[in-house]
Amino acid sequence: MSVIHNPGMADPQFAWVGTYSPNGEGIYRFQVDAKTGALSHKTLVCEWPNAAQLTIARDGKTLYVASEVEKGVVAALRVGDDGSLKTLNQVSSGGAGPVYLSLTPDERYLLVANYTSGSVAILLVQADGSLGDATDIQQDSGPAGAKKPEAAVEGSFAVSGHSGPHAHMISTDPSGKFVFTTDLGLDRIYQYDFDDESGKLTPNDPPFIAASSKGAGPRHFVFTPKGDGLWLINEEASTLTHYQLDASKGTLTEGESISTLPEGFKGTNFASGLVLSLDGKQLYVANRLHNSIGHFTVAENGKLVHQDSVWTRGDYPRTLTLDPTGAYLYVMNQRSDNITRFSVAPAGGKLTFVEDYCAVGNPSQMVLQPIK
Repeated sequence: MSVIHNPGMADPQFAWVGTYSPNGEGIYRFQVDAKTGALSHKTLVCEWPNAAQLTIARDGKTLYVASEVEKGVVAALRVGDDGSLKTLNQVSSGGAGPVYLSLTPDERYLLVANYTSGSVAILLVQADGSLGDATDIQQDSGPAGAKKPEAAVEGSFAVSGHSGPHAHMISTDPSGKFVFTTDLGLDRIYQYDFDDESGKLTPNDPPFIAASSKGAGPRHFVFTPKGDGLWLINEEASTLTHYQLDASKGTLTEGESISTLPEGFKGTNFASGLVLSLDGKQLYVANRLHNSIGHFTVAENGKLVHQDSVWTRGDYPRTLTLDPTGAYLYVMNQRSDNITRFSVAPAGGKLTFVEDYCAVGNPSQMVLQPIK
């Protein structure tokens, strides 16, 4: 369907959703209703296999996509005024099975985590938004983590990637001086100094720290608004761990861990995505198999208080996305082939399901156009 734009009205806002094959055929563009957050006018704008990982430049003009395949590929796509996508170029991801993309704060580099190969890469961003070859590639190595997560709830059989190195996320801290990566297979969080001039990583001292528990499977993390710490989700243990960040050294110190699941739950769950509210006071976590969004309030000292577990209305929520205003939260329900939407209460962050399902095959990740 074509984009609807009435003369005299504000330009339409867009969202792009990356998907897994075969149910998903690539990247889909949606039009976003500014008042209700509703997604409409679904259009396939890029046909790529397993085009599952996305990130967008702050000006909204360049979208980056990773094709999660054996010989990993990352592409830079020019965003048209109508939300269409045109390939600028594509380069190697520096490994196999890229699962995460992020831009440095100055957007001079694109960071890539390759799950299958257990490597991370730094790609130069050219002046026109296209990508240069990798300025650095780091290969994780070491003994595999414990197969059974010791901190998981009773009855859990949440075992997956402890067969070798599996890099799952890479990001700079808010200052851009340090880079952190998680390796689910080795149960490690790697710490690097980052040289913005050369695009090179130097292992910090220590170069890595162990996960908060054996077999935890560290996955994704979000930084505090002040940049003095982060919360990290452990996929197999289904726990959230708070880390303090020494802003002068770029090193993490482990703090408290808390379950992502409601009290009393027993069985298997794989925690996945997490997002932090714009004011930093509400943290939301996706639980796969339990099929819930764990809602936590952030205390002044960084401790988390569990508020609610909200059914996603779908199966196997892979990632969560907050819209730029913080008014709506979207859930990518991978196995039920749909996206669900929740309104976020301005005070307290309570989630309320909006009775509206959006059909998308195997959705992985959504990015929304930055507000102009």
